[in-house]
Amino acid sequence: MSQVEQSQRVQSVSEFSLPAILAGPVLRRLTPRQAIFWLVCRSPLQLRFTLRQGHQLLDERILDGQYCNWVQIGEHAWVCLIILPFEQPLPEQQVLHYDFHVMSEQEQSEQSEQNLAELMPWLVYEGESSPSFVCNTRLSHLLHGSCRKPHYPSEDALVRADCELQAATARQADTRPDMLLMSGDQIYADDVAGPMLYAVHQVIERLGLWPEQLEGAVVNDSQALYQSPDSYYRRMELLPHDRASAALADRFFAGARKPIFTSDNADNHLITLAEVLAMYLLVWSPQLWAEIKLEDGLKRVPDEQMELYLAEQQHISDFAAGLPQVQRLLAHLPSYMIFDDHDVTDDWNLTRGWEETAYGHPFSKRIIGNAMIGYWLCQGWGNAPERFDNTFMQQALGYFRQPDHEHHNVLVDQVLHYDQWHYSLDTQPRVVVLDTRTHRWRSESSAGRPSGLMDWESLSDLQQELINEDAVILVSPAPIFGVKLIEIVQRVFTWCGYALTVDAENWMAHPGSANVILNIFQHARTPQNFIVLSGDVHYSFAYDIRLRSRKSSPNIWQITCSGFKNEFPHRLLKVFDRANIALFSSSSPLNWLTRRRRLKVRARKPDGQEHTRLSNASGIGQVKLDSEGRPTEIKVLQADGRNVEFVRGKRLLQRHRLGGETKSQD
Repeated sequence: MSQVEQSQRVQSVSEFSLPAILAGPVLRRLTPRQAIFWLVCRSPLQLRFTLRQGHQLLDERILDGQYCNWVQIGEHAWVCLIILPFEQPLPEQQVLHYDFHVMSEQEQSEQSEQNLAELMPWLVYEGESSPSFVCNTRLSHLLHGSCRKPHYPSEDALVRADCELQAATARQADTRPDMLLMSGDQIYADDVAGPMLYAVHQVIERLGLWPEQLEGAVVNDSQALYQSPDSYYRRMELLPHDRASAALADRFFAGARKPIFTSDNADNHLITLAEVLAMYLLVWSPQLWAEIKLEDGLKRVPDEQMELYLAEQQHISDFAAGLPQVQRLLAHLPSYMIFDDHDVTDDWNLTRGWEETAYGHPFSKRIIGNAMIGYWLCQGWGNAPERFDNTFMQQALGYFRQPDHEHHNVLVDQVLHYDQWHYSLDTQPRVVVLDTRTHRWRSESSAGRPSGLMDWESLSDLQQELINEDAVILVSPAPIFGVKLIEIVQRVFTWCGYALTVDAENWMAHPGSANVILNIFQHARTPQNFIVLSGDVHYSFAYDIRLRSRKSSPNIWQITCSGFKNEFPHRLLKVFDRANIALFSSSSPLNWLTRRRRLKVRARKPDGQEHTRLSNASGIGQVKLDSEGRPTEIKVLQADGRNVEFVRGKRLLQRHRLGGETKSQD
């Protein structure tokens, strides 16, 4: 046997020892006319799709290039977006069972198939033979949330969501949520545990994810990065520290501990595209964890970090143990996503000064660009494939066909200049998902002041999209109506030049964007029922909001749930909660000093508790709607199995029951 043939045989054995499907299927977008799935495979598989309602076969087709969009990200890794149009609209409010049948790839074997239940038995619920979904365009039951940090010491709320779906009996269409809305920080690229980084590197090696050259770094390429003694817990030593960037950091990042990458936990910050893609595979799917031995990573860890590594190892092992249920949830429930800062890096685009520094250095620009490429492939593409036209796709695929340094830089520029990450769903109520990261309203007066979360042009487009809608669900990663005291503390720190230190990132921080978004709510043709779903802040709350100046005010609800697997410091949040209640009660004159003085904002109480308005526990939000798009139930399904419901005061409950009006209650 020649050396070439032997090499090919070794490669073949290596490939076929991998699972056929490495991640997914994730059900992304679902309408009566279309279903979109995301998955990652070891090679471009031959697939057959079937769809049934009970015993009736609704659809069957071989999935060729007409339906499958394959992107090779490594020697043994292909991302696939499957777009399935339907000639006849799917029946709504009915449980439909689907399956992917994987045809054999082995040479000299009889034609055979394996379905999803045979490949991944944990992917189906007890008593079922395949995954299922329910198509609903009239929304009545939503799950939502954000912020899923694998090594945070709590249970995973996505596992809790899977338990709820199983307990509700997957066969019953009327008990299942219509969709899952993820409002940011689906991964933490900037806050990575040592054991997770070790797992990432094992996946890169196992799948042969593409290497890359690095410009402006103290290491020349990805291989040197992975082998560097500073690769674990010391990555800040590898980031740019030249004289120019240090001067910029001193000027623009007063109070921040590190230049450009300001997270307090950036010592294992993801850098290469391969690291970002491996992270996505590891947080959504259990398949690749089988061969990973986290204890072997101790050989790479500095002595002073071994105790931390061992503690994180337990959290990561617990996280990985729940991934079969997470994979099952994502296979059964349409999931829509939008980025927030930790999907890329902490304080991403927070100020004009941050942007000028970060995008002005080739290494930091590459790190941010890699995170955005990963977001496009693993999140953004499935939200709205029609947003990525042939020009975008041909340019983007140029790199994956020829993954060299030049094509990589072109792709980074492409995703950083792309401005169509936002999207909407043609449902009732209409769902509008905002991009609050790349449409920034930058401060002209000071490079260190927070940018507005959306600029005037994008807010104007938003207003036009909302006109003539009766009800709207607006997904904003950061709450539009947040905790007043915390926003004031952030404003004080901003005045002192420390905006980055306190993450002064809220809608009210920039006067331009604050005034425009508030004017949208006051527009005469704004939707009558307006729900804002948010995450980001690592605690949960719900507000009922009315306009002071109009008797026929629209109904506005701010509903915030965060995080899936993260929490706010408990003692500090208790202080903020109690102080906010005392200083900004409904009768407090301090309300007139805030930008929201034209609004009546009343906080709901968690489970009727008198002395708290904020809930601080990992969980997933649940909102149930009536036929007019008004919330009838607002809950947090906590990851530990408990529930917290946000309830209104007696007068508001009375008004709801009688269907009448009451006087203002701030």
